[in-house]
Amino acid sequence: MGRRYTWYILTAMDEITVAIMPLPHASGLPLPAYQTEGAAAMDLYAAIEHETLIQPAEIVPIPCGFAMSLPTGYAAQVRPRSGLVADHGIGVANSPATIDSDYRGELKVLLINLGKKEFLVVRGMRIAQLIVERIPRVSWCTVAALTPTDRGSGGFGHTGF
Repeated sequence: MGRRYTWYILTAMDEITVAIMPLPHASGLPLPAYQTEGAAAMDLYAAIEHETLIQPAEIVPIPCGFAMSLPTGYAAQVRPRSGLVADHGIGVANSPATIDSDYRGELKVLLINLGKKEFLVVRGMRIAQLIVERIPRVSWCTVAALTPTDRGSGGFGHTGF
């Protein structure tokens, strides 16, 4: 018997409105934005006043120039831009970084240089991506045993390489 899949089609009704407050040092920079119609994440921009050099193995917080008010039941995740990782080894140190709905400070990205050369961040550069997701609350139910599966407790590398 084959697997049964359910596909969901998202519409404009699935959009939420998030309050965003641009900060003075981000004057002239765009708000987070989707670059294409099918993009899952919005690009984040470096709201720095001066160019910032990131040395290999160094982590530097880069401000994005805004604060936001996510609705209760939502969170945002900051993820690396694949091009920066592939071309320069620049990632997000705590990827994915989680932004809780009750955080009201400026969004900053902890960029890490995993490459072998220094990397220059300039004002307005697209440095990371932001995804806003619905997050369910979890209630734990203590049980004496779990429902068995074929995998069981097989962990890291249990299926081979």
